[in-house]
Amino acid sequence: MNHRMKIVVLGSALLLGATAASAATASEEAPQQREAAALTGTAKLYRSAGDDITFSFDAHLAAKDNADPTRATGTFEFSHYLDGEGARAKAKVDCLVTGGKVAVVSGVITDSDLPGAEGKRVGITVHDVGRHDRLGYSWAATGNPVETKELPKCVGSAPFEKVRTGTGDFTVVPWRPDF
Repeated sequence: MNHRMKIVVLGSALLLGATAASAATASEEAPQQREAAALTGTAKLYRSAGDDITFSFDAHLAAKDNADPTRATGTFEFSHYLDGEGARAKAKVDCLVTGGKVAVVSGVITDSDLPGAEGKRVGITVHDVGRHDRLGYSWAATGNPVETKELPKCVGSAPFEKVRTGTGDFTVVPWRPDF
């Protein structure tokens, strides 16, 4: 191998090594793809009678599932107590649709101390407006989730309830479907 050929080979090897190192660094530094939609956070609702009502969400729609909000995953929980009486429930997410700062999440109750609640689908709507978040739930007109008949996925009520001051920390990641 002549001197000129050695320089070309050596230069090519250095270039390939530098390119591989740059690619590795770029992939480590590249931002991860944003999820398609999300609803997270916990807050207590305001009630003048002093009811202790709490809602918590950990619902996500992966970027790869952007075209199908029924592929959302996660859980949400809620409880309502007054004078030591009430109930709590946990649901597995089966749909998540968000638009701007509003999210509608539905799920099937998997665990509850409210008789007859397990297996029922419920839906909740959240309006993420900072410290003054609002919330609505599918059983608003019936009184409790047990009374709700055959609720479809991704259905909730208008967010009519006020979140107690200092507790609202819901975060909504807006959905951007390809139409």
